[in-house]
Formats: sequence, C-alpha cells, structure tokens
Amino acid sequence: MTPHEEVVAHISAAVGAFFSRKQSFRIFHGSTNSTRPAHDSRVVDITALCNVLKVDRQSSTATVEPNVPMDKLVQATLAHGMIPPIVMEFPGITVGGGYAGSAGESSSFKYGYFDQTLRSVEMVLATGDVITASESENADIFKGAAGALGSLGITTKLELRLIPAKRFVKLIYHPYSTTHDTIKALRQATEDLDNDYVDGIMFSNTHGVLMTGQLIDDIPPSESPQTFSGPWDPWFYLNAMEKPLEKQSIDYIPIAEYLFRYDRGGFWVGKQAFKYFGFVPFNRFTRWLLNDFMHTRMMYRALHGSNMSFGTMIHDLSLPYDTVEEFIDYTTQKLGIWPLWLCPLRAMDPPTFHPCATGPKQGETPQPMLNIGLWGAASKDIDAFIRQNRDLEARLTELGGRKVLYSHAYYTEEEFWQLYDQKWYDALRQRYSATTLPTVYDKVKVDVTRQIQARNLPWVRRLASSWPFAGFLGIWCAIRSKDYFIHRRLSWINWKLGKKY
Repeated sequence: MTPHEEVVAHISAAVGAFFSRKQSFRIFHGSTNSTRPAHDSRVVDITALCNVLKVDRQSSTATVEPNVPMDKLVQATLAHGMIPPIVMEFPGITVGGGYAGSAGESSSFKYGYFDQTLRSVEMVLATGDVITASESENADIFKGAAGALGSLGITTKLELRLIPAKRFVKLIYHPYSTTHDTIKALRQATEDLDNDYVDGIMFSNTHGVLMTGQLIDDIPPSESPQTFSGPWDPWFYLNAMEKPLEKQSIDYIPIAEYLFRYDRGGFWVGKQAFKYFGFVPFNRFTRWLLNDFMHTRMMYRALHGSNMSFGTMIHDLSLPYDTVEEFIDYTTQKLGIWPLWLCPLRAMDPPTFHPCATGPKQGETPQPMLNIGLWGAASKDIDAFIRQNRDLEARLTELGGRKVLYSHAYYTEEEFWQLYDQKWYDALRQRYSATTLPTVYDKVKVDVTRQIQARNLPWVRRLASSWPFAGFLGIWCAIRSKDYFIHRRLSWINWKLGKKY
C-alpha cells in the first residue's frame, strides 16, 4: 500500500465500524473556514490527508488530498507553471472544503464553482466502501456531493484541472458612483473574453469599484509590482478604496499575491477587531504591529475561540442580477453594513446545494448570479440577532436568492427543504447508504434554543463571552494555534515579485 492508501484504509475501517453500529459521526479536518457553530459528536479524523500527491503538466492536472490548503496547492502547481482555474482567496481554505462547500471566486464567472474544475474524486462512503466518482463513473454522487458538506461520504482524494500560469495579474480598477452602474458594468465585464478575473466592492451606495484582471507575463519597465502580503503592505480593500474616483487605475500584481489578496484583514472583517477593543486606532502602524493576528487563519481561530460569530453577520448571499439592487437597498436600510463584496457566478444547473436561480417558471434556463459578501456587525442581543437573520433569510428567498452554506442558517427544516430538492438528496443518501450521516440541514442549522439558554449559564461562563474577555479569549486561542508561523514563512513569498517558475 502507498501511504495514501494506508490512511484511506484506516478511515474506511473507522467509518465501517460506525456504520455497523448504526452510529452517526462527523469529520474532523483539523481546521475550518466555516463560521457555523461546532456540534458535539463522534468524529472520524482525516487530518493526515494533507498531501499533494502529483502534479502532471502534460495532462494539466493535480492529484491532491482533501486537507491541502490553497497556498500549498498553488505552491505545488506554480512550480510546474500551472494554477487551478479557481483558487479560494483565503490561503487556509482546503481543496476538500472547496468541493464540499460552495467555493465561488473572481474567476467563477468563467469556470463556475471549484468543484466544476474537478475531474474525479475518491470517497469513503458511510458503509466504509471506497469509490471513485467522476462525470462518467458514479456521476450522480460526483455532482451531488459538491456543496453537500460531507453529508454523503468522506472525500479522500481529488483530481483537479489546471491552467497555464502567468507571472502577474494586470488589475484594472473601474470606479462608479452608483450601485446600479457598478453592477451593470460588472455584468458586462463577465462577457468580455479578455478578462480572467472579475469582482467588485461597494464601499457605499455612492462608491463602487469594479476590478477586472488579465493574466500577463511581463509588466511595463516603468511599473513596480504591487504586493499585499507584507506587514507594511496595504490591505487590498484599502488599496482599492483609495484609487482615484474620476478615472481608471492599474496595478500589476504577482500571481500568488493576487490570488490571496484578501488574506490580510479577511477582506475588511479584520477592521472589526479594532472597533471591538475601541482603544486601538486603525492605521497603517497598528496594522503592521498586529499583523500576526490579521491573516485569515488566525482570524478564524479567534472567531471560533471567542464564539463571536453571534452578533456578527458573516454571509455570502447570491441573487439573480435583476434583484441584487433591491436586496442591497434592504441590507442598507436594515443593517447598514458596508463594504459589500460583489462576485459574479456562472449559472448552475439544478438540483444542487450551490446557489442556483432558474427563474419563475419550472424548467427555465438557469441564470448567472451575483454573490454579495455581507460581513459586518449586527445586534449583540441574541433575540434581536436571530430576528435579523430570520428577516434576512426571508427577504433573500423573496428575491430568488440563496445562501452559501458555510455560515449561520436559521431556516426551519420545512423552510430549508423548500429551497433545495429534498427528494433528489434523499434518493442519493439511500442509494449510497448515507442515511446514518448528518444531513446538510443538520450541519447548517443553528440551535437557537441552546444559544438563548446560554444567557442562564453561571456568571463565570457568561463573563467569558462578554466584552472584552471574549476578545482576549479569541486572541489566546489564535496564539495557541501557532498559525502565525505559517504566514511568517509564507510559502508563496518567493513568487512575490513574479519570480520565474
């Protein structure tokens, strides 16, 4: 047996034992970029599956294990002059997470979700049996497991397509003064075949920036590369916000720097940490001083350690283009959260757990969608916070939108299955003997009663969740993880200035 086969055999045996006892279990990956609260349960540990097994330039493919993070994957593929078509913008997000979730990024208008760039996957079913799934073999579970959050089996190996890499991304910033004009220009940009990357940021309802990127090998001699990973570099969103409002601007960004441009500051969510403590100013010096805590791996550690995902809106919400403006008007009025991330997505064929818009008539051609990243402070009162989320979900549904299911979900089970094809999903679970595994709804639902009852915990427990102790607890959990060592020795720092492969 190869080392990979030995690990898979161990996982298969553990899963088979749970199946024989008719016991459910959850999968332990070692880290998570989900903001959903953790559930206590039996687990199967797959942390050993963290290797790049093969990169084949001739076939333009990479074969990897599910716990390989994006920065490790990009490092391995760039060494061969290739990159994945879809690279999640946070370097700690894993290949398996991209398949089990709904990973849409600035190249998704062209290539779709991350799973749509895969050629095949190896899975351990709930019975312990090991299968291969692709478009030609076990095609139903190959499609169905994408976005199903591991509820149909454990993915243990993935083969993904690669495209030729270039040294830089020429990123053009297009400023607009209205939401309508920004969204209109963004949609038009997705139809331009010269664009490799398209996304946008609404800083307010009078300041939007569309960003279009093209892969290039060389930059003009008069230009210098713009980087974002260094402690003294600007956060990407601040760099975009400070561009001139009256004309287009251009940055030439080394490819790895572009792919992970939102890592420092976690888009702009890191600014909330400065607001939380109140006594720390938000400026270039303090961002440099606290840089260890401002990378997304550390931010997720702090978020889970502090349990501060309650009281914060962290959602990706996808809508048809013709209802996006109405939804932004709603969030402006009810939540007042800015900036908003805009990411165009290719149309998806149902049934799927990915956001999907098929129009008002059954059987209508699927439509492209626009994802809105809504990340910001909400009510700290648990009852009001739940109402805000319930109202948000209702309005999203009214406008034909869907959530990306990494975040809090407050739907009732009946409401949830009105949005997704339960008959299709249940048939898959029966066909592949996955009924002992938690369902997608089991994984995404928030136990509202448990959160409300937390108000009656002993005062010491409540103190740990109050200001500023929750924040310090989160910092301690982040420090204890030692994830700051990862970005201190960034594996892609060597490509910072467009170093040749």
